[in-house]
Amino acid sequence: ILAVGVWRLYQSSQEKGIENDYAAATTPEKLTAFAAAHSDHSLAGLALLRLADDAYTADKFADAQTGYEKAAAALKSGPFAARAQLGAAMSKLGSGKAAEGEAALKQISDDASQFKGVRSEATYHLAKLASDAGRAADVTKLSDQLMQADPSSPWAQRAFILRASVP
Repeated sequence: ILAVGVWRLYQSSQEKGIENDYAAATTPEKLTAFAAAHSDHSLAGLALLRLADDAYTADKFADAQTGYEKAAAALKSGPFAARAQLGAAMSKLGSGKAAEGEAALKQISDDASQFKGVRSEATYHLAKLASDAGRAADVTKLSDQLMQADPSSPWAQRAFILRASVP
């Protein structure tokens, strides 16, 4: 019993130390170092996600795509992993890989096990791509799909406006 108690205390202190290291990682260099040092921890995935978000914001889409893919692999499941998958798809679009990006968005949109907000955003971006390409029937289909899935989301509202603007 004593050994189990000591082991739990040790694990708790280790976890607290990792959390403190993550909180102290305030620069890209520190986030990169943290992710490398704690690659088996879920906070490493969050550090990679933050780095990918920074790259996407700076229009460094190839770096962002790589970062999002690494973050998704590290996080494995959950809302942050889903957001990383969406970020990777959007980064593909930003880097000129339209077919790959659209296919990735479609995969997210069609995945019933995906989080509703992430699916809604992916579906909206597909509708926007269809609108930009002049595919009115696809815009209608995708906006209808979005209205049925999550009618109160801001993505559904955007899709409704997008649909109204398509001839």
